[in-house]
Amino acid sequence: MVVLFKDQTKAALETLLFVASEPLTVQALARIVEVDLEDTKELLQELAEEYEARPGGLKLLETAETWQMSTKPEYAPYVERLYRKSGTGLSRAAVETLAIIAYRQPITKTELELIRGVKVDSPISTLQERNLIEEKGRREGPGRPVLYGTTLDFLKHFGLKDLTELPPLEEFLVEELEFIEE
Repeated sequence: MVVLFKDQTKAALETLLFVASEPLTVQALARIVEVDLEDTKELLQELAEEYEARPGGLKLLETAETWQMSTKPEYAPYVERLYRKSGTGLSRAAVETLAIIAYRQPITKTELELIRGVKVDSPISTLQERNLIEEKGRREGPGRPVLYGTTLDFLKHFGLKDLTELPPLEEFLVEELEFIEE
């Protein structure tokens, strides 16, 4: 790819990611800039590395085979202040329920309640309203209970490409044991 054309194409990709209200697939970006898929992937990766290397507050984020412009995590407090609304956070029960679903999916409501030791109707409802979890099917057996799992919005919200990027569960267990020992 000629350098001038490469720079123009990279600038076009940057522009598209800046103006898009939703993450864009590599296929869609390649089609719009009229460049083959592999070259588009390479240009996106270069652009992401350039954003990561510069001192600004933006970065390119690859999530679930899509790309989007995003803010760097260290600037989240400023963005939160801009968009702060009362009551927009998740309750502790919802966060705990979401964590269990993320690590144990697909999982039934009964299994969630056994792990948490309390009813989870309200947290499940909240997480579904915010599109962080969804029904993934039904388990075979009596009553065919609903199986819950995380959504694409969950990945976007936490800036993950896929579930393999979740921190190892052992990290939390060590922190919990250290907290208990103090």
